[in-house]
Amino acid sequence: MKPILEIQNISKKFRINHEQQTYLSIRESVSNIFKSKKTTEDFWALSDVSFNVEAGDTIGIIGKNGAGKSTLLKILSKITPPTSGKIIGRGRLASLLEVGTGFHPELTGRENVFMNGSILGMRKQEILKNFDAIVDFAGVNKFIDTPLKHFSSGMQLRLAFAVAAFLENEILVVDEVLAVGDAEFQKKCMGKMADMSQAGRTILFVSHDLTAISNLTKRAVFLKQGKVLVNGETNYVIEKYVEDGITVGKTYNKEINLKLLTPQICEVTINTSMPNNVHQFGKSMSISITSYSPEINGIHSWMSIHITDSKGKGILHTTNGGENLLINGKQGYTRTKCLFENLNLYMGKYFVNLYLSGPPNTEVYERLVDIISFDVVMNGNNHEFGWIPDVCTFIPETNWSIENV
Repeated sequence: MKPILEIQNISKKFRINHEQQTYLSIRESVSNIFKSKKTTEDFWALSDVSFNVEAGDTIGIIGKNGAGKSTLLKILSKITPPTSGKIIGRGRLASLLEVGTGFHPELTGRENVFMNGSILGMRKQEILKNFDAIVDFAGVNKFIDTPLKHFSSGMQLRLAFAVAAFLENEILVVDEVLAVGDAEFQKKCMGKMADMSQAGRTILFVSHDLTAISNLTKRAVFLKQGKVLVNGETNYVIEKYVEDGITVGKTYNKEINLKLLTPQICEVTINTSMPNNVHQFGKSMSISITSYSPEINGIHSWMSIHITDSKGKGILHTTNGGENLLINGKQGYTRTKCLFENLNLYMGKYFVNLYLSGPPNTEVYERLVDIISFDVVMNGNNHEFGWIPDVCTFIPETNWSIENV
């Protein structure tokens, strides 16, 4: 059976104009209007991109901003032509690339559903059959006969997604546009796309949300500078994407201010099972914190670690308890280490926050927010392991240690 999409050596060139002209007065601008120097530069947004999509595949397309992801989807959707190469499609394609694409602000929601459905190649009977489901999913029942210009951007997004999702096209192309919606709507859309995938429809999904890519797609394509760097099983591709350097803040270092009379954190490192601050699901991970204490009447201090996800939600919190694990109040440097045993965090990006304080319910000496980030990848097919990140805070087993350095 032939692939539903064949993407063969697609390249796309844009010409960038550079006008070399300094700031001039109005008179100089008018007199030099025909004398300004212009240079052009060819920019290849895509270069020799090739891969096939089988019927029923769910494929994620990942890459940094500017990698060519949206350009590829626009070529697939026939919004812009390729400079070279060709695409062979064997099914009707619906795309959701930008909020309101294909909608007219002066027409009502009802009229836009029929117009957009027609643009997507659907017959009137198909639109009528799915109309009630479209409106119900979008949650715009009360406003369906109101001109679209009075809809909020969120309402327009919901209606646009519903039209693309419920009409009976074989291929759905979705860009990062879903990030505009609220959390509840995003969850609803992800559920709908999962249902579509199970029903055998083909989905191409662009997103920076690695968790969504991992949960929804079976295969992924990693684009870098307009070229296919990796093409294969989703978790493998994500692992290569992470290794390529999407993480930032691998260590934290700061010079000590000897004038301060309170403890300070001067160095933080994170030790993960993979390069580039990548933690593999179920493996151990440790965080080492070096702090400096001036002599403060021998008062011991506490170190707390708070980890949040990419949305700022607190995921876990731990502190060094026990008299033998507190930071000595005598002058000098101390290294405090926290080992997380079998850390089963959900796939995604996480941020480390640190608190250095006196005894409980007393002064906080230092608070460091988002000083180090790390990424979590899966180690096989264990996508389900008993908790959901949106509704559950994870409490891990930890093993603290402390030494003078």
